Amino acid sequence: MNKIIGKVSATEKNPSTCDDFSFWLTDSTILSPFDIVRVHNAIDDSETYGVVQDILHITDSPSHISNYVSSDFGDAEAKPMTKKLGLSYAKCSVIHNTKENFMPLPDGAAVYTTNEDDIKVALGLDAIPEESAIPAGLMKASNDVTVPIMFNGDFIVGPEGAHANVSGISGLATKTSYIMFLLKAIQHKLKGDVAIIIMNVKGDDLLHLHRPNQYITEAQKEEWESLNVPCAPFEAVHYFYPYSGRKEKQYANSAIPDDDITEQFSEGLADNYVYTFEHDVSKLSMLFSNVDDPNWTIESILNYIETSSEFKDVESWDDFKDKLRQYVNKTGKTDNKEIQVQSWRRFSRLINNSVNDRIFQNSLSGSKERHQTHISDAINNIEGGQVFVVDIAGLNEQLQCLVFGDVIQSVYGLKHGDYDENARTTKREIPQKVIVFVDELNKYAPTTSNKNSPLLSNLLDITERGRSEGVILFSAEQFRSAVHERIKGNCGTNIYGRTNAIEVSRPDYKFIPNVYANMMTRLRKGDLIIHHPVFKTLLKVTFPFPSYHQGGSKK
Repeated sequence: MNKIIGKVSATEKNPSTCDDFSFWLTDSTILSPFDIVRVHNAIDDSETYGVVQDILHITDSPSHISNYVSSDFGDAEAKPMTKKLGLSYAKCSVIHNTKENFMPLPDGAAVYTTNEDDIKVALGLDAIPEESAIPAGLMKASNDVTVPIMFNGDFIVGPEGAHANVSGISGLATKTSYIMFLLKAIQHKLKGDVAIIIMNVKGDDLLHLHRPNQYITEAQKEEWESLNVPCAPFEAVHYFYPYSGRKEKQYANSAIPDDDITEQFSEGLADNYVYTFEHDVSKLSMLFSNVDDPNWTIESILNYIETSSEFKDVESWDDFKDKLRQYVNKTGKTDNKEIQVQSWRRFSRLINNSVNDRIFQNSLSGSKERHQTHISDAINNIEGGQVFVVDIAGLNEQLQCLVFGDVIQSVYGLKHGDYDENARTTKREIPQKVIVFVDELNKYAPTTSNKNSPLLSNLLDITERGRSEGVILFSAEQFRSAVHERIKGNCGTNIYGRTNAIEVSRPDYKFIPNVYANMMTRLRKGDLIIHHPVFKTLLKVTFPFPSYHQGGSKK
């Protein structure tokens, strides 16, 4: 049952408005920012809901000096002869009225706590269709009420809106864990309508998704149950590792333990990806996505290679490097392009630094033992309900850009119908939605990204037009301010974990009330602040412990 915790206080200097109001608290009341309260409007029998933004305490003392003097000039043990008049009061932002009545609340109106039903009405959760509801976490209020929060799926995986981004400092923000919880909820909810591609950029945290977390507690399982999501590992998972050329670890370049990777290959859950010249030479531009090219010379060279007859007879990566040496050794300009020798030398140097990894092969190995495949061919055959995990943790930054760019380009080509039909061997239909999750987004779409970066171009296409085509980007980074403006600006759902004071002073956080921004610097591990188009305010939520085996020391 809701109880009264205070009354609206409207003063000459601080009146109630249609946007906000203040109320004093009873002495026994405990309240926190993000709590939701209810006020009854007698004039039209409606209910106004407000979210607590700040809590203050005042007395009738005119100054701190007066307080010092009244304590016998600084005696901390002294007891005042007369107790000061004092009270706590809260500032609230109006978020909803049941009859769309936003007249300022009158002085003296009673303020009540809220129950689960009240909170759902206040946030608009009651208006989210059941078929569109996707669990977002648990909201825990100060009056011991816990409410399952639901995203409107139409605004996170389309068509109304799309894309999700989570930011926060490493470790404490639990960015990856939250996105994985969200992906698990989406896989459970949408089943065969969605396929998921996960880029693993560090360690082996995401390389055991098909195995249950044996160390999860009963209390943690109950949190999953309260959100109507099974506490179980991901289904239909397949792993892709960069080919290493060495027999160790099944020819895979990965941080995953030997026994685990052997098990995955024996069960048909993994492959090694390679890049062959004939199949992948057109993707070389992705290698230079993060390379500074102010004069567009790299793009000019790539265009020349693609159109020149001099490169038509090249059939392998070794031949390609040999052909480049001819241009490096020339003096002056190339035959029919205004490209300086210095530019060719730089290009050749970049190629030699990257195309020396074992993932670059002349052809696919015919040996089943090596389990070789092309990433793009695998994505061409992705089916609804599947989860692909592409491990790029062991690659250098340029190669990571290549693989991630290949994934993005392949997904977009699949949804556009721009792919080799002979390469799609599965008879099942293309998934309605394909979600791509990448951590460290600032590496692939930084604020300083080259305008001619092919990877940036593909990411912009996805965030600006992908929602209508069923291509969705889930991303994470330590510092939101380091990500390209148009990428984060098109993310419909934004999640904030613990960050530092310097970061919250950036323009990205200007719309966030100061109290909430300050709270971001001290959020507990597992607590997040979410911003979703359907919600009428920022919310602080917690989420269930990962249901899959996390590998390493996180078993």
